[in-house]
Amino acid sequence: MLDAYLPILILLVLAAGFAITNATVVTDKIGPSRYNRAKLDAYECGIEPTPLPAGAAGRFPIKFYLTAMLFIIFDIEIVFLYPWAASAEQLGVLGLVEIGTFMATVFVAYAYVWRRGGLDWD
Repeated sequence: MLDAYLPILILLVLAAGFAITNATVVTDKIGPSRYNRAKLDAYECGIEPTPLPAGAAGRFPIKFYLTAMLFIIFDIEIVFLYPWAASAEQLGVLGLVEIGTFMATVFVAYAYVWRRGGLDWD
């Protein structure tokens, strides 16, 4: 029974080896290695980098990360709604109750974030 999966395992190992080899070894050997100051600078959407005060570290405010995490959380919620929408008729009332509970939980989290000011962009 496991003999049927052996070619798939070999293919996965070969694909992973090929990807790792190309990403690390081949690019270092055949790629250009001319480094200059402009390549090592931070890239900020095509505009000149904002100068930092003396002694300050180049860090983003936590608001950027908080916004990104909130987007991921609510994006994943939408991903969970698609399978339910596709099979809502088959799931019946129990499926409706379950998705209602799920949505209520997400809306409570949304209200909490909104109330705490997590959606305010200062």
